[in-house]
Amino acid sequence: MIVNPILEKLTHILSNQYTEAELILKAEMAQKIIDLKQQKNALILGHNYMEPALFHTVPDFTGDSLELSRKAAETDKDIIVFCGVEFMAETAKILSPEKTVLVPSSKAGCSLAESITAADVRQLKKQFPGVPVVTYINTYADVKAETDICCTSGNAVQVVESLNSDTVIFLPDEYLAGNVARETGKHIIFPSKNKATDNDVDVQLIGWHGRCEVHDQFTVDDIEHVRATYPDAKVLAHPECKPEVVAAADFSGSTSAIINYIRNNKLARYLLLTECAMGDNIHAENPNHEMLRMCHVRCPYMNQIQLKDTYNSLLYNQYEIVIPEDIRQRAYQAVNRMLQVG
Repeated sequence: MIVNPILEKLTHILSNQYTEAELILKAEMAQKIIDLKQQKNALILGHNYMEPALFHTVPDFTGDSLELSRKAAETDKDIIVFCGVEFMAETAKILSPEKTVLVPSSKAGCSLAESITAADVRQLKKQFPGVPVVTYINTYADVKAETDICCTSGNAVQVVESLNSDTVIFLPDEYLAGNVARETGKHIIFPSKNKATDNDVDVQLIGWHGRCEVHDQFTVDDIEHVRATYPDAKVLAHPECKPEVVAAADFSGSTSAIINYIRNNKLARYLLLTECAMGDNIHAENPNHEMLRMCHVRCPYMNQIQLKDTYNSLLYNQYEIVIPEDIRQRAYQAVNRMLQVG
């Protein structure tokens, strides 16, 4: 009997998530992708929010968006297929301008990235001249190009403190900004467009009203309801959750930090407050930890990227990321400054 190693792996870790027929079809498609990427000297990156059958088969690297882009830049591959959303693939292009970068969906958007434009950043710089601008990595390239330095959810506090500035503009996630303000002790305001506020004298952190539509759904009530039934459960929240949710959680960190926390701690059970496909992926790798299912919150953009979409993207070189060189260079400076901080 010929054993299909991909099907064997998927059956072992995902038989509770897919039917046998689905697993067979997904294993066949995964093998086609693996064969094609070898033919085309391509690299496949899988963000932690990818659906499990894709996440556990075809990526050469899995992880956070910036981490993946940095790894891709170190390879000699001609093509990068980024199984994630558009701003993530843009970061890969910023760091690897000589490579062809593809994203498997024509509508790989992001509610947070789309909450702010380059023109918005220019307007804020006019309102607050000379104030350094920190931009979350979850933004488009033209926004990064207008800012001084980028940050991730894991190093946001470190980046803000590295500026040694009394006042900082922090964009665009209002919840991440609120969590940074809480950790640094800074007073935060959200100014109206085209005008300053009465509290300008006390401005320490200037935020923006942008949110991730997934993380916006989690509440303190969710945590309290789970703890009422499972008082021993550890609550793990992404920093894009509301500040009061993060404050009520036992641990908060980037997707990679959350994964490492689960791997390195003996948890009887845990509640994960982030995109739920990541929960599926973590549970497949850590079946001995009980993951509590509060709800099923999927990013509608990440959910568009399946194995077939990845195959078509690579087969037809479709949905290529193109960034004007002047924008790419300025965005690179903002990303590189962050990398120098750590």
